[in-house]
Amino acid sequence: MGETPTPPQGRPHGDPLLAIAVPLAPIVLERRYRLLVDALWRLGRSRPGQWALAAGSGAVVVLLALLAARHFASTSWPLASGDPGLLVAAGLLLLVAQALKAYGWGRLFVPDERPRVLALAAGNGGAALVGLVLPGRFDDAMRIAVVRRYPGCPAGVRVLCLSLVMLGLIDAVALAPLAFVAALFPGAGLGVRAALALVALGGVAAAVVIVALPRLVASRQALRFRLGRWLSPRTTSRRTASQAWALVSACWLVRALAVFVLLGTLGVGFSFTLALLFLCAGAAAAALPVGLAGAATQVGVGGAALIASGVGASQALSVAVSVAALGVLSGGAILLFAVVWRTGLSLTRRATR
Repeated sequence: MGETPTPPQGRPHGDPLLAIAVPLAPIVLERRYRLLVDALWRLGRSRPGQWALAAGSGAVVVLLALLAARHFASTSWPLASGDPGLLVAAGLLLLVAQALKAYGWGRLFVPDERPRVLALAAGNGGAALVGLVLPGRFDDAMRIAVVRRYPGCPAGVRVLCLSLVMLGLIDAVALAPLAFVAALFPGAGLGVRAALALVALGGVAAAVVIVALPRLVASRQALRFRLGRWLSPRTTSRRTASQAWALVSACWLVRALAVFVLLGTLGVGFSFTLALLFLCAGAAAAALPVGLAGAATQVGVGGAALIASGVGASQALSVAVSVAALGVLSGGAILLFAVVWRTGLSLTRRATR
């Protein structure tokens, strides 16, 4: 009788669940990226790690090169059979998609901690290169490393990890309607439809998390923890998340248009549905915790999805390899441009002093 009961209005619905989920969920989502960055840093600092990383990456590159050479020994390189104008158009579309993705990623930072768009684009470009030779999820570590070391970056590693978690959720939401449309494709098999349905459901679940997250981190239970107090001002608002979603959705649509162009010029036929199917299958593969290699896994799964939809194995492999090649070229071009741009600015400033 002597104790003052807690007012009912001060206790949000699901109090025990919030008390457990709020402090633990961000840690679980963020820790995998921090562990990858720390592992890369330790490998880069130690000589045995440098040798092991070089040997492992070289072995993967040699293996992929041998497999590609074996396949294309009797056939021509896929890009050689396409129309040059359409191939250039597809490459330009992928560059536009990279820019849209960088702008969308930038919306997930608070203004005081937002890196430059060119730094974010360079991070995506570096991830495209690393995805060919390192296991899945190391591409995210590469994004963090490139953006963090870009001159004038105000965001720390922890902030970058949080932004990548949110970017993954935004990606899932943006892919949901595309996966739903692709699942209605009459040529898709039952297994492909089930996989696309899972992608769509994952997008719905991600949307629920994005909508509920600002309220969760602002709750009294979350603010009791230091992590909750750190997350509260950095959590993406619904308005900002909507802006990021619009930009990332535009990115995926532009990518789908690029794949649409490649499907037509490589002999499969202009099919927007097949382009959506290829992208959604690759995105689902990218969600795997660890793969043989980020880009290699997505290429294999995307090609398999095309084969399951009735496309010939040789044509499906040609499309998958061509998409991966143009993606790496566009990412490498952006990374090189960012390096040259920053170097030119540094030389100009030194000359004016």
